[in-house]
This record gives sequence, C-alpha cells and structure tokens, in this order.
Amino acid sequence: MKTIHVSVVTPDGPVYESDVEMVSTKAQSGELGVLPGHIPMVAPLQIGAVRLKKGSSTELVAVSGGFLEVRPDKVTILAQTAEKAEDIDFVRAEEAKNRAESRLNSKQDDVDFKRAELALKRAINRIEVTQRKM
Repeated sequence: MKTIHVSVVTPDGPVYESDVEMVSTKAQSGELGVLPGHIPMVAPLQIGAVRLKKGSSTELVAVSGGFLEVRPDKVTILAQTAEKAEDIDFVRAEEAKNRAESRLNSKQDDVDFKRAELALKRAINRIEVTQRKM
C-alpha cells in the first residue's frame, strides 16, 4: 500500500508525524481527502478533526483551523493548535465548552460573541475527537 508522509505542526512545535494511507479533513471549501500522489495544493482549514488512516486504524487530531499544504509525497498541516485524541484533557474541554456556552447565554454587552463562538467550536471539536477515540 502506498503511503504519504504527514506532519501536523503548531507554533509550539510538531504534534504528529507519520506515514499514512489517507488524510481527510474539513477545509473551508468542504471535506477533503488526500491520497499519495495528490496534486499540489494549499487549503485553509476549519476547526475540526484530521483523520489519518493507517491500515485498519484511524488516528484523530483535533485542529483549530490553519492550513493544509499538499505535495504528491507529503502533507503538512500548519495549525494554530492541534492535539492528538489521546492527549486531549476531556474534563478541561468540557469546562471550556461550559464557559463558552455561559458567555454566549449571558447577553452581556462586554462579551465578544465571535470569540466565545470560536471557543465553543474548539471545545466541541476536542470533545468529539476524544469520544470517537474511546
């Protein structure tokens, strides 16, 4: 089976590095699947899970946006933040979700709703990634 090398990198350093058979993720334009030999491209990513297929197993990495760069033999994901499913603190993600929801529900004038909405999306993504892994 052909493979493609994948690197997931954040400003804090590398999060994931391996050879996989397929990468799938959510780009701004929709769901993207990348196989070895894919044409070169760059795409902005949404908050979501990156699915990395190796044999019969699939690994998940939660990313909070960023960019996907594809070359025929290599995929690089540059993300603001990224966490492998097994590294996510589920309790912390739940607490972040609850904080964001209460900010959104508070109806206070000083609440930055866009920021609270993004925080909620990031927390829900992290929770979903851990639950799919369990």
